[in-house]
Amino acid sequence: MDGLLFLAHRIPFPPNKGDKIRSFHLLRHLSTRYAVHLGAFVDDADDWQFQDALKPYCASIKLLPLNPRRAKLASLVGLLSGEALTLPYYRNRELMQWAAGLAASGTVTRGLAYSSAMAMFMPPSLARRVIDMVDVDSDKWTQYATTQRWPMSWVYAREGRKLAAWEARVAQDFDATLLVSQDEAALLQQRVPQARDTIGAFENGVDADYFSPARDYPNPYSPDVKGIVFTGAMDYWPNVDAVVWFAERIFPAIRDACPAAQFTIVGSRPSAAVLALARQPGVVVTGGVPDVRPWLAHASCAVAPLRIARGVQNKVLEAMAMARPVVVSPQAAEGIRAEAGRDFTLARGESEFAAAVVTQLQRAPSAAPARDCILAHYDWAANLRSIDPLFEPLAAPSPVSETELHASLA
Repeated sequence: MDGLLFLAHRIPFPPNKGDKIRSFHLLRHLSTRYAVHLGAFVDDADDWQFQDALKPYCASIKLLPLNPRRAKLASLVGLLSGEALTLPYYRNRELMQWAAGLAASGTVTRGLAYSSAMAMFMPPSLARRVIDMVDVDSDKWTQYATTQRWPMSWVYAREGRKLAAWEARVAQDFDATLLVSQDEAALLQQRVPQARDTIGAFENGVDADYFSPARDYPNPYSPDVKGIVFTGAMDYWPNVDAVVWFAERIFPAIRDACPAAQFTIVGSRPSAAVLALARQPGVVVTGGVPDVRPWLAHASCAVAPLRIARGVQNKVLEAMAMARPVVVSPQAAEGIRAEAGRDFTLARGESEFAAAVVTQLQRAPSAAPARDCILAHYDWAANLRSIDPLFEPLAAPSPVSETELHASLA
């Protein structure tokens, strides 16, 4: 098979959080068509054990350590160089030389960069270069700025501007740019009209067999509890903000209406702010768990009260696949091909969110239409097949026309 260079900002295994779920399925799909040479960073010491799990999908693997604390210090160089802080955070000479060597030797002829920062490592000599930005990350930093005081508000606003300029440059430089939803693609097309013909989207999927409500899962809740569950990486600031807001401003009203309600926060590496919530009556913080499915299967309701979000929330898709009622904020609903009021409940503001959750707690906890939606629109195999034409044939003109790109991503 022809060689393909796959560059990711984080090791694409295990597929237990949003970015790693998408990158793993991309890797697995591309490995059926190409000899994949994977280059990625490892920013969690626990992830080194998974290198062997990637070998069935890769012709070669180059994993490099990334210490988040040191990387944050290194990123400050961007304040002097005038670039986005994200770029020096990931800059690495060894990865650059490894990728360039594979291209120079002809070992790889195509490339997929996963996240905008990895674009700097993609050799320009490759015949086809595709980038999956996943979402317009610069807009997330701009949202962060509105929630912070100076000086962090200035730092985040600057990062939003600088990263937007980098995203625009990359979108014009690569043969195709992918995002996680049509909404994200439309935003980038609006920002970079020069590259709109090469910007498209392929949606995430859900392993509907794995996330199946038909299995008999052990019940992790006490018999007298009506469970409300939130799942996600709990060191990720938008998730932290969401659960703090829900626990402090929404959940007390829910407990008043339904004293049996329990808000369970399920996710790895909970921050100090999240751990502190466990002191509140009815709030449970589990930390990392080996399997989130029992917590979803036996919950009366799942919630996604995100106030800052980009792309598509896998936590919402997984709860829908488990046929759980899900109450979501408008930000958490963005980009999901589902009908509010049928597949999930959309709630705006604190009082509306509390009322929606109480309503779900008073009903039988089943949402069959939500699973039907997942089966119809979020099959990994079907969604991933849409990207194949972007890598073939090598002789295809670049950039491709808007009609061709949209047809390949339809």
